[in-house]
Formats: sequence, C-alpha cells, structure tokens
Amino acid sequence: MTDDVLDYARPGPFTSLDAEQLPLIAGLPDDPVGICAVVQGLVIQPTDAVASGIGEHRTAEKNIRRVDELVTVLTGLDPAPLHLPRTPENRVVGTCRHFATMACAFLRARGVTARARCGFATYFVKEQGLDHWITEYWDTDRARWVRIDSEILGTQLVDDPQDLAPGEFLTGGEAWTRYRDGLIDPATFGVAGTDHAWGWAEISGNAVRDLASLCKYETLPWDEWGRMTEAYDDKTGPEYDQLIDTVAAACAQDNPSALTSLFAHEDLAVPQRIVG
Repeated sequence: MTDDVLDYARPGPFTSLDAEQLPLIAGLPDDPVGICAVVQGLVIQPTDAVASGIGEHRTAEKNIRRVDELVTVLTGLDPAPLHLPRTPENRVVGTCRHFATMACAFLRARGVTARARCGFATYFVKEQGLDHWITEYWDTDRARWVRIDSEILGTQLVDDPQDLAPGEFLTGGEAWTRYRDGLIDPATFGVAGTDHAWGWAEISGNAVRDLASLCKYETLPWDEWGRMTEAYDDKTGPEYDQLIDTVAAACAQDNPSALTSLFAHEDLAVPQRIVG
C-alpha cells in the first residue's frame, strides 16, 4: 500500500493545513465518505459560480493550488467551521481537482491514508472519457483503495459514487495503457467544453499529472511541464511514448520507491515554478 517513502496519511506540499486552521475541521465526520461529502458545501464550479451571480473576478480562485490557501479564501468569505456548508456565494470557486484535493487534505489531516487521482471519468457523457479528478482512500478492512467522487456524491450518475466501479474512472496511466493496447479511441478522451483538448496527448498529460499526484504534488489540471507542451503540439515521438508507458506501469504497480525514483526524471518532476 505505502511505506515511509510516500506516507499518504500525512499532508503533502499542496494538502497541508496551517496550525490555526486545524480547529476548523474539528467538526468533520469521522468516516471517510462523510469527510468527502463535506467538500460539496465548500467548492463551486466556475460555471455554477457565474450562474449563481458570483463575480467573474473570483474565477481566479480556481488557480489556487494549496488547500491552506483555499481555506483562507473560505474563511474570509465565511469564518464558520468547515463541516458547515456554505451558500454558493461563500464557496471557493474551483474545479473537480479542488473537490478531490480538498477532500484528500481533510482525510490526511485526520490521519486517513488518502490521495487524489488525475484521469478521466466515463460517466458524464456516454462513450467519452472526460478530464476529471477523484479521491481515493485506503480501506483497511477491505484491504484496498476505494475511489470516491466527492463532487457527485448523492447523484445518480453512477450506482455508487462513494465506491466507483472499475472502469468508471480511469487514471491517466490506466487510460494510456488502454490506448496503447488499442482498447479505446483516444479522440474520445479529453476536456469537456473544448474543441482542441482531445486525444493521446491529453491522456499522456494526465498520466504525468497522476504520477505527480501519487508523489503528493496535486497540480492544477492545466499545469504543464516537462515535455507536455511538445506532446500537445504533436512534437514528441516513440521515445516519449515509451516514457509514458513506464509512467503508466509504475502507477499501476503502486510501488512508492519506484514512483519517487521515476518522479525525479527531468521530464516528469514538477518544477519549482509550480511548487511555489
């Protein structure tokens, strides 16, 4: 599951809370699902924010990477403890990544082994894999990772959003392996609402982002580094494809030492400009 190299029960650079913020989570539920559900009352998607009358100047909140900074925004809008849902105008504007990463941060703050995953959801649009993030936590009783989509809890999009079935969400590496095996059409995988952000390069980009997240660097969905931009411009070749093969295999094997070693590769490590 994990070892001292990657302790998923402890916060990472983007999932830490300041000491003065910890009392704000004292009222969170004790169970992982309950903790994840709380996030629904704290984050609002940009399109929903505009529909709720929230000023467009606040859309920039979706560019915040660190959860402690997201909490600072939240408490600036409403100082109430974080287990209490906010009205739409008092939620932080964010994407699926913010739902997933905030849930991950709260779980880790409670000592729950958890991590955010970057990939594609197959349940929003039939026969499409849409760019998406979810959270997963380690269930000791069942001795397995449980994938949970905090954003859609309580909906009917899937049978059980608190325990996603295999194939309902594919990590970037899982989607890449299926693409390389000829099992999916890469043209059906990409970013909803765009005309250009579809195809194999979107899959490879999310494979790299998922590796970073497994190494506790939960970047923004649009962060680019290494050779990502070259891939999006179709300027990479077989050598880069083979590197992504290695990334996908390492993420599937889930060996912490192998993950951290691969993450040190110059084309894969998150640069300081993103870490901040």
